[in-house]
Amino acid sequence: MSFIRNGFAGPCTRRGLLGALFSALLALALFDPGAATAQEAKQIKLTEKHLQGFMAASKDMTKLYEGANPDKPDPKLEARAAAIAKKNGFASLDEYDDASTNISMIFSGIDPQTKKFTEPPEQIRKEIAALKADKSVPEAEKKEDLAQLEASLKTAKPIQFKENIALVLKYFDQLAPLMQEQDSKRPAD
Repeated sequence: MSFIRNGFAGPCTRRGLLGALFSALLALALFDPGAATAQEAKQIKLTEKHLQGFMAASKDMTKLYEGANPDKPDPKLEARAAAIAKKNGFASLDEYDDASTNISMIFSGIDPQTKKFTEPPEQIRKEIAALKADKSVPEAEKKEDLAQLEASLKTAKPIQFKENIALVLKYFDQLAPLMQEQDSKRPAD
């Protein structure tokens, strides 16, 4: 099941720390085969068609999965999602999922101000440093979060297809509102 369907499609915007932790947890789930999902993130080479199809399908997918229970798959919902994916140029819902995961993975590593991309392992190292320096986080919570971040760092991998970064950057301004909309629909941390 994709992060779009799970409601995890973009960076968290509520609090800086939550945004940093979300990116790290996204990296953990994407790169750690033993993480909460049994599905390993499949890195694919993105195309213009993937980006355009993702953007075209985004609002319909967000609306479709709004309020859905990610722990309880609904075959009718999945069939409607597959139809949306196919209508927007994807061969299957799995292809849409792979593209959306890769787009989200890269998008979460782009600084919105500088448009500079940071590889997932480096993102996690920065998040660890920021969390260690944050005095507002209770020690017990900090210890648990640091353990999760350090575990994700051990398995985080760089982006395999570097050309995907340039492609997502090309569409960054068009993707930003879509990712923010999906983020606002996801459950609270």
